[in-house]
Amino acid sequence: MIKLSVNINKVATIRNARGGNIPDVKQVAKDCEAFGAQGITVHPRPDGRHIRYSDVYDIKPIIKTELNIEGYPEPKFIDLVKKIRPNQVTLVPDSPTVLTSCEGWDVKANLSRLSEIVEEFKSNNIRTSIFVGTDLQNIELAAKTGADRVELYTGPYASDFANGKEAAIAPYIEAARQAKRLGLGLNAGHDLSLVNLAYFASQIPWIVEVSIGHALICDALYYGLEKTIAMYKACLAENLVEK
Repeated sequence: MIKLSVNINKVATIRNARGGNIPDVKQVAKDCEAFGAQGITVHPRPDGRHIRYSDVYDIKPIIKTELNIEGYPEPKFIDLVKKIRPNQVTLVPDSPTVLTSCEGWDVKANLSRLSEIVEEFKSNNIRTSIFVGTDLQNIELAAKTGADRVELYTGPYASDFANGKEAAIAPYIEAARQAKRLGLGLNAGHDLSLVNLAYFASQIPWIVEVSIGHALICDALYYGLEKTIAMYKACLAENLVEK
């Protein structure tokens, strides 16, 4: 079954709006795991507007499944990852000023740099994933960096889903097949939701993990966190037929 990693950044955003420690990010991380999440994702940004670097240090010792740290590989982030030693680090190309991830890496333009960073993390026994779009050459070059996995940026899929799910998924199926041919593990994330997740998972059932935050936390406002996690896991369990 495809694993669900819950991104808890939005929980930290709510906490930061008022200061203090409500909601308690550490408790939410523990609860997500207790409710069935197979991993926790955090994405600390330099301005600390949601998950803070201090949160990552607090969360790591209490995670029983997997911790995935996403971020732009600036020196401070690299140092954090090496000290924390998460199960997985996901490298994203976001500049420090962007609101949210909006594209994958141009691996060709950053091949040397990414290869050096991947080698550094792997020498510390940290599984490394590179955030990419659906360009096939880009995925081939991601494999050449030595990365263990790629994470498909699913923002365009989510945007196009209502206009025709078959057309929306088509480039992702080809990208996923390319990753599989190259021996890369496959993750996916960004704007996946209860509306579009089941179809995505049914068409690319060899995905290892999806990372979902914004939509899941929004749904939890209505359904509650425990029920929402169960609903997302149910989407991942539907129609798992190899393509």
